[in-house]
Amino acid sequence: MRVLMLSWEYPPHTVGGMGRHVAELSAALARQQIEVHIITPLLGGGLPEEQTADGVFVHRITAQPMAGYSYVAFVQQTNSALERYARALCDQLGSFELIHAHDWLTTSVAVALKHLWRRPLVATIHATERGRQQGNLTSGHSDQINNLEWWLTYEAWRVITCSRFMAEQVHAYFNTPTDKIDVVPNGVHIYSSPFLSEEERSIFRRRFAIADAPLIFYVGRIVYEKGLHLLINGWPQVLKVIPEARLVIAGTGDQFERVKQQTWDLHINDTIVFTGFISDMDRERFYHAADTAVFPSLYEPFGIVALEAMAATCPVVVASTGGLAEVVRLHETGIVVYPNDPDSLAWGILHTITHPEWASTRAANALREVRDHYNWQTTGQSTITVYERAILDWRRASWGAELVPRQ
Repeated sequence: MRVLMLSWEYPPHTVGGMGRHVAELSAALARQQIEVHIITPLLGGGLPEEQTADGVFVHRITAQPMAGYSYVAFVQQTNSALERYARALCDQLGSFELIHAHDWLTTSVAVALKHLWRRPLVATIHATERGRQQGNLTSGHSDQINNLEWWLTYEAWRVITCSRFMAEQVHAYFNTPTDKIDVVPNGVHIYSSPFLSEEERSIFRRRFAIADAPLIFYVGRIVYEKGLHLLINGWPQVLKVIPEARLVIAGTGDQFERVKQQTWDLHINDTIVFTGFISDMDRERFYHAADTAVFPSLYEPFGIVALEAMAATCPVVVASTGGLAEVVRLHETGIVVYPNDPDSLAWGILHTITHPEWASTRAANALREVRDHYNWQTTGQSTITVYERAILDWRRASWGAELVPRQ
């Protein structure tokens, strides 16, 4: 099966979790004998043409920003370039059996190719604009994105979401029939500890916390919906009980300076370290060194960072929000706290670090959960099942009947 995958994120260009998702999913598909061609804008580095070690073909197309035009207009112009390239690629290779589009950014090119080639379109919705805006559309820009999301779900033969929460949102926001939506969770890799010895781990920890003082870790985008302001507001309660505790916040985003100023306003800035962007290796070091990882999101379609922490046997504290509430089970695989509640967050952190035996048991349970249910091979197999269903439905419909004999 030859599949054309469309995404505006692919490593090294990643903004949120979508870029890593596309990279890992396409690799899992290629390992299961699916020929995957990814077309993506050349925005954050990488070669124009590349074949990965797993056999995925990556085609990065030059994107030219337009001075004075909106981001949505830039997206539409770039999608025209992606469409032209896809047409030429089809002429060169022969037809694709299916088109797989990721999120609203690829809507126009995905729909155009669907109608041009008369091939089934599968869409993965990673998040929604209405969800990011806490249920509201706050501007004309938000309206445009929402409309593109609706259009993509309308045109798709099958819609994939990563959680039941997202499936319910897609149905509620876009009236997408529930029997058109497939829930396919993300996967993660389980890595061995990056530390060669306990001494090496202790040396790393002492860069951020003295001796055996608790080390708390957050990683992700620093944007409003990730709830960092709630974690900062709850942090003084942790310090009242354990003054030597330290918090490391890794990531960047449009709320970075505001959250940093918040720590100064609360006079807790000397207990918190902002690292900015960190490498995957440093992320693994923190997961294996920290006493707990905290994710206080207000909106979270899935929560792959929590899974990554669980895969490293790092105890997790998460808000009962979106996909996080599906990934983490209270008192079994982690601590789940009330959303939008700094007091509850502080309780969850304190409960974890003051009961290390219980935390260790939950972390071991979480590792088994990740190993059994959240691996990329299973995600790839489930995605192929969606592809096969879409192609079967296409063959039964008038479009497929015109081009492919019924079987």
